[in-house]
Amino acid sequence: MEFTDTHAHLYDEAFAQEEDKAIERAVQAGVTKIVFPDIDSQSRDAMFALADRHEGTVFPCLGLHPTSIDAGWEKELERLEDYRHRRIWAIGEIGMDCYWSREFVKEQQEALRLQLELAHRMSLPVIIHSRESTELIINVLKECRHLDLHGVFHAYSGSVETYRELQKLGDWYIGIGGVLTYKKASIAETVKQIPLERILLETDSPYLTPVPFRGKRNESSYVPHTAAKLAELTGKDIVEVAATTTDNAKKLFKI
Repeated sequence: MEFTDTHAHLYDEAFAQEEDKAIERAVQAGVTKIVFPDIDSQSRDAMFALADRHEGTVFPCLGLHPTSIDAGWEKELERLEDYRHRRIWAIGEIGMDCYWSREFVKEQQEALRLQLELAHRMSLPVIIHSRESTELIINVLKECRHLDLHGVFHAYSGSVETYRELQKLGDWYIGIGGVLTYKKASIAETVKQIPLERILLETDSPYLTPVPFRGKRNESSYVPHTAAKLAELTGKDIVEVAATTTDNAKKLFKI
């Protein structure tokens, strides 16, 4: 079986001196492709350096994470231009996050809009981060409906109704990770109502570690555990889950 981790931060400090080994473990577990969403300028060089060492396995993206948007966000956004010569597979991780703070909500909205426009100009998909901000993001998507938007809502936790509303505003997949394996996770019921052809597997390493490793650092090699849970919940064979979600990732990111 072949799996794809469509969202991992293996360049994070949590993997210091172990980044390459984590990727090797992933490949040994059947996770042959890993998408790296960008965060901001502080970790960007490390991300690209790691991706360069694993070309063909790791696929880096470019974007400004909403929690990195503050009073100096415009200069931070301008720094994306310094990397436009690099091969990237998506604009992301972008979006809005009202969980940690609502201080820069308007700035987050503007940064999201500008990066959606960038994705349109570059004919790239987007990776959307949405935390306690679904309505605000939907408002931005409505304004940008003319941009032929397509991408993935990372760590999806919304309802099937929200999923259906999103489909009216673009061509969207949902990213499913370790939360699916948690007891009483609402997404466990939602995935039963969403076609497998619209689902991507992810880890969000080093965060959101699936059972039975919950409480430890997450990594890409754990994707099969989420796949097994998705197969159990949807009544499908894990071979089909692996094949379909990997094909979905290939279609969206062209990897």
